[in-house]
Amino acid sequence: MPESADVVIVGGGPVGSALALALRESGLRITLLEARAAASGDARPLALSYGSRLILERLGVWSALAATATPIRHIHVSQRGGFGRVSLAAAEAGFPELGYVVDYRRVAHALSQATAESTLQCYTGAQVMAWHGGSRARVEYDFSGESRVCDAALAVIADGGAAVDAATVNYQQCAVTARVVSERTHNNTAYERFTRQGPLALLPDGAAWALVWTTTPDRAQLLCTMEPDQFCTELRAEFGSRVGEFTAVSGRASYPLRLRRAPRTTPDHIVLIGNAAQTLHPVAGQGFNLGLRDAWELGEQITGTSHAVLGTRNWLDTYLARRDLDRRGGIGMTHALVRLFSNDLFPLRMARGTGLALLGCVPPLKNFLLRRMTFGARG
Repeated sequence: MPESADVVIVGGGPVGSALALALRESGLRITLLEARAAASGDARPLALSYGSRLILERLGVWSALAATATPIRHIHVSQRGGFGRVSLAAAEAGFPELGYVVDYRRVAHALSQATAESTLQCYTGAQVMAWHGGSRARVEYDFSGESRVCDAALAVIADGGAAVDAATVNYQQCAVTARVVSERTHNNTAYERFTRQGPLALLPDGAAWALVWTTTPDRAQLLCTMEPDQFCTELRAEFGSRVGEFTAVSGRASYPLRLRRAPRTTPDHIVLIGNAAQTLHPVAGQGFNLGLRDAWELGEQITGTSHAVLGTRNWLDTYLARRDLDRRGGIGMTHALVRLFSNDLFPLRMARGTGLALLGCVPPLKNFLLRRMTFGARG
């Protein structure tokens, strides 16, 4: 006989766990299914916006992250080999900080631990085999060698690998991540530098830097295997001398970069959020923040809805319309930045420089951009 729940969440990563925590006092029967037995060991840096911090505070997990999160109070944006730059400051925007740098695994652990300590029904090590919509949602999964079925009013797919029919754009780029040390301190400043092969982000991380370096797949492989001294020399040549010489590197890894966007329409009683709905290029650090807003706003709509209409077509359309502007804005901005800045054509280099210079000279425009990056397209 199938199990029964009001909401079943497929994927217990940060976004799925955030939704579960948002619903823990709703009075609804929540089931969370996560394939991995423990939080991900992925040490990639996350750039959390100030808006994401506010959500994590409301979920009761920010206190577990605050001690290791490095504040970003300034952002410096420039392009290699061209004029134009812009400096963004938290004080100018009226925020205590623009954002925070923290390891993905710390965020994943804090959220998964909070769900494990709650009264929610959580199954770790649950392998979801299939999910279906219709008059109700139906999720088929294996747990401890046993085949099970969960029937629910709403199935939320928060597993990034679940949307197999997503439209994909392969950027033919890889991101090299690492932790680097430089001669000069960061003073809570983050750098986004656009180079011929893609953006290079240098983020304050404790007493060092978290690096996200976009380049070609072949060069990414070389960067991950070359001697540390040579890597530091290559990074200095690409980034410049603003923070002095780079003196050490550790934790190098690379991963391919793609834009993935699932179809907007899903079967009745099924909704996709986070990386299941969209996976973005890391430029401007929007992907996780967008997914967290997906979870928070879905939680608000679920708790404000009568059980009778939960997951129905009209209910789903309301949620999708509510999220559409923010999602399209995040996808459109990151995709445009990659296409516009990942080349060295002279006319585009001039246009980019002019745009950066204009942005730096118009405070209302800078503040508009900061609010959108902080709170989403409806910010």
